[in-house]
Amino acid sequence: MTESLVVGVDAGATSSRVAVHTLDGTRVGYARAGAGNPSAHGLDKAVAAIGNALESALPPGGGARVVASLAGVAGLVQEMEPELAKVWARHGIAEGPRCMGDLAIAYAAGSAEPDGSLLLSGTGAAAARLTGFELDAVADAMGWLLGDTGSGFWIGRQAAKAVIEALDRGLPVESLLPGSGHELVSLVGARFLGDERPATPRAAAARIVRLAQADHMRLAALSPLVGQAAEAGDPLAEGIVREAADHLVATLRRVHVSGPVVFAGSVLTNDGPVRRAVSELLAGERVATAGDAAGAASWLAGRDLLPDADARSRHAAFTAASGSPPPAPR
Repeated sequence: MTESLVVGVDAGATSSRVAVHTLDGTRVGYARAGAGNPSAHGLDKAVAAIGNALESALPPGGGARVVASLAGVAGLVQEMEPELAKVWARHGIAEGPRCMGDLAIAYAAGSAEPDGSLLLSGTGAAAARLTGFELDAVADAMGWLLGDTGSGFWIGRQAAKAVIEALDRGLPVESLLPGSGHELVSLVGARFLGDERPATPRAAAARIVRLAQADHMRLAALSPLVGQAAEAGDPLAEGIVREAADHLVATLRRVHVSGPVVFAGSVLTNDGPVRRAVSELLAGERVATAGDAAGAASWLAGRDLLPDADARSRHAAFTAASGSPPPAPR
């Protein structure tokens, strides 16, 4: 039985990951390739990326040994499943993967409990209630333009807004310099302006606005700077952190009923002021942190083939971080 293989896919807007495990949880293959979100990048490109990762992850002759597979796909479209089935067939896998959205996979990456909730804050933000590892309710996940409150993008945008508002109100250009006592202003200024020093506060603010408008995803990259400034005691950054935590917990409260709360996304899985603030607000809840989502998809694929006790005990092996060796099967 341990010679049989299961395949899990975590396909997102920036990369696709494929994990291959035996049913005892031993990882025998893992690979990543390009973006696998069909809504953001097109069906053909997404399928090709996942196919490339599958080819790299499968051990030699492994296709015939695959007994189950599951793909968690951000931006999932109906046409994805039959297209992936064709790719699977080319690799000698008898059946294509079952497809589901990425939120359920993110939850399973942190918990073997079938019922619970997910709180995600990465570039985007969402909360979800899971019943039997299936989505029961979702809050937010409305995208960077009108939603995703408390996400990395939202945090970065709030930082940029706070800085340009301060400059527009006359904060001296010297505040952009390191050591000026305005930690967040100087960090954001360095990220956008480099060594450029506009003559007036208004000119500096206008330059940051133009650069942000030219590439809005630059705002998401400001999120770690907010954490850095908050750790240094900057009041602007501390206020953004508190507001982000309040929003994320309010989003979670819209869907959470019982069971564990799984943190997912870089803002919440990495130690930092936002994670700590959210954890404080959720004192009394059972909180877990998501591990490897491709491994979680692999675990879900094999879960129905195992006794419940075995599936639970092997969850940690399947979801161990991809950069480290998995725990020994228990």
